[in-house]
Amino acid sequence: MKILSKPEYLEQLDSTRDQRIAWWREARFGMFVHIGLYSSLGRNEWAMAFENWPIEEYEKLADRFTVKEGSANAWAALAKESGMKYMVLTTRHHDGFSLWDSKANLYNSVNYGPKRDIVKEYVDACRTHGLGIGFYSSLMDWHHPDGGRAAYDSAARKRFQDYLYAINEELLTNYGKIDILWYDVPCPMEHHEGWNSLEMNQRLRAIQPHIIINDRCHLPEDFGTPEGHLTAEAKRDWEACMTFNGISWGYVDSAKAIPYSYNAQRIIKMLSTVSADGGNLLLNIGPAPDGSVPEEAIEPLKTVGQWLAKNGDATYGKLERVKYRFCNGVCSTSKKGHNLYVWNWIWPNDGEIILGGFTSRVKSVHYLDGGKPIAFEQRDWRIFLKNLATPDSIAGVAVIVVEFEKEIEHTPFPITPSLNNGQEFKEPTYG
Repeated sequence: MKILSKPEYLEQLDSTRDQRIAWWREARFGMFVHIGLYSSLGRNEWAMAFENWPIEEYEKLADRFTVKEGSANAWAALAKESGMKYMVLTTRHHDGFSLWDSKANLYNSVNYGPKRDIVKEYVDACRTHGLGIGFYSSLMDWHHPDGGRAAYDSAARKRFQDYLYAINEELLTNYGKIDILWYDVPCPMEHHEGWNSLEMNQRLRAIQPHIIINDRCHLPEDFGTPEGHLTAEAKRDWEACMTFNGISWGYVDSAKAIPYSYNAQRIIKMLSTVSADGGNLLLNIGPAPDGSVPEEAIEPLKTVGQWLAKNGDATYGKLERVKYRFCNGVCSTSKKGHNLYVWNWIWPNDGEIILGGFTSRVKSVHYLDGGKPIAFEQRDWRIFLKNLATPDSIAGVAVIVVEFEKEIEHTPFPITPSLNNGQEFKEPTYG
């Protein structure tokens, strides 16, 4: 095949991205699954590097890796019940151990440990539960003899580039249609040429033309991946990847992780942020050594799923980036067409919420869950939502839908010239 230059390749991606990524933009919420040899240690997926394990000593963990059958189905079932639309699995983390029947990497889960193809089980589970399929693939490899040497030895670099292509070719050839290729950690290379990313990705895309690829190979590809924070990328698609406890992506003791772990409200709050900013949330679980889902994740995720079943319209679908952040100090918003979804975190004691700065006329207001109308009054640039009672809602979070008659117009801080570019406020003319 002809390999395009970088400008030609990026132009081609730009011309096909909207079609390829449309499903992902509407999905909004996915499950990350970190599992590997490090799971049996229970103290972070980087243990091999952090604790300076010799390769020959770390390799002994391979036969302790005993993921029970049915684990992948349990992950996918929980993802589905939690309202997630896709999954990403660590097919091979930085320690170099592959979770499939790899011919390019014999250090794998078919030759050691469970003696099974975990990737196949995962793919089958995703398809059973109707979830998009993502493969995490580390670029860094602490086990391969050329993994570090490639940075300064050209022959080693070529061997390692060939190895990386071979293992990813297997992943994208052996399991049918795959939706996401999720690279991680482009060390020790500092440029895409070090990984031969330009050629590798074009050859991989020829196998899976509809695939989307993240940006961790020193090329922008299809979407950005802020890690550990929900920071929007203004001019591109983005996905925040978050641990469940802020400590480890891999398994740590469930009972001890509970104080650090997310509850349902915190997860819903993260969903509100990505929904407003045009992003996705990829929320991680680190299964136990036997593959079981960590106990501290189950109840919060199921609660979020119940909440999304009733309020998902504020998160899923063709949402637009929100410009109306500063309309109420205890509310967040998301937007779809003429509908503004108001996520209220602290319900008022006096039964009234005021939304400020809107100059478009309101058509109607109602609860998203159940559709019950809400009394409102619109005066000047303010919308008064009246007679509100603390909602009897899942996780205590209810969403109010404010439907406008036309495109929403908003001016933040309308009566504060110093914050409004020095402009005096003028009474709106609704229309």
